[in-house]
Amino acid sequence: MTIMAALVITFVVLATSSMAQVVIEPVIFAIFIIALIWPLQKALQFRMPKALALLITIVVTLAAVIALTSMVVWGGGEIADWTRQNLLKIGATFRNSTTWLEDHDIFVMSHVTENFDAAWLVGFLKTVAIRVNVLVGFSLLVFIFLIMGLVETEDFQDHIMKLKDQETSRRLLTASQSIGKKFRKYMIVRTIASIATAVAVGGFALLMRLELAAAWAILAFALNYLPYIGSLIVTVFPALFALVQFDSWQTAMLVFVALAVIQFVIGSYLEPLISGSALAISPSVVVFAVVLWTFLWGVPGAFIGVPLAIAFLTLCAQFPSTQWIATMFSGASQTPDRRRTEAN
Repeated sequence: MTIMAALVITFVVLATSSMAQVVIEPVIFAIFIIALIWPLQKALQFRMPKALALLITIVVTLAAVIALTSMVVWGGGEIADWTRQNLLKIGATFRNSTTWLEDHDIFVMSHVTENFDAAWLVGFLKTVAIRVNVLVGFSLLVFIFLIMGLVETEDFQDHIMKLKDQETSRRLLTASQSIGKKFRKYMIVRTIASIATAVAVGGFALLMRLELAAAWAILAFALNYLPYIGSLIVTVFPALFALVQFDSWQTAMLVFVALAVIQFVIGSYLEPLISGSALAISPSVVVFAVVLWTFLWGVPGAFIGVPLAIAFLTLCAQFPSTQWIATMFSGASQTPDRRRTEAN
């Protein structure tokens, strides 16, 4: 009965998250950002008025977000310009590729080949522009909730401390502190991995004399914050562009394999080496979280999926009735002593 109730509650929560995405999504992102920057806000408040500390914290946060967004916009702009300048070559490569595939009994839809022209690409770029406008509105809501959250964080902590059940209060405060630490650790690990990925991708692109090497390196850094999806984009697209540039399937395949190896080595070796057991979480849970929240919320869900999984498992670890969930889906590197410490 308990498991059935848990499944029903889970279904209701996911359905609500999907239907009320416009409201819930920016709130979740604001909470995530607050967890990242709260130590800065708290440290500044000891040295200056709260309002000034809030202003500095917001400015630093906006600077980081604008820098990351600018990287994506610049890289995307470079790729768009290159695409416009090479429309004829792209179309010829596409038609030659479909002809080669059909010669080997691999048939593609004829209308796709016929409709692959400048108008199709312009329509695609218009769709991207619409998505960007939606993202701007979403960012504005996150910014509003972020300011409100930073102002009320201390009051919210006080309300938790005043709960009648002191044990529940203690566990909730411990969970919130642990979640904040893990969020910050997660972003540090992803940033280091993003830098390593950018250096490796840019260096390989220069070695191969692949055009837009700087753009691929910048996008590799920025998109690496999207688990799996970002890596896939920065692996597939350079290979397709290499096919157009060199008109060689062998070169395109070499680019694809090399970039896939780079992503695999950094994601499977470097990131676990840096994070250690602090972010112990099953790889299957990571994949499931990315797929689930991408399905529910699109690209923003791909970014926030893993932090939500980390927060959920950390919260489960604090309560005896749900510790088994954290134990089942955490990484194998957690020792019994560490589990006991998190539970307490």
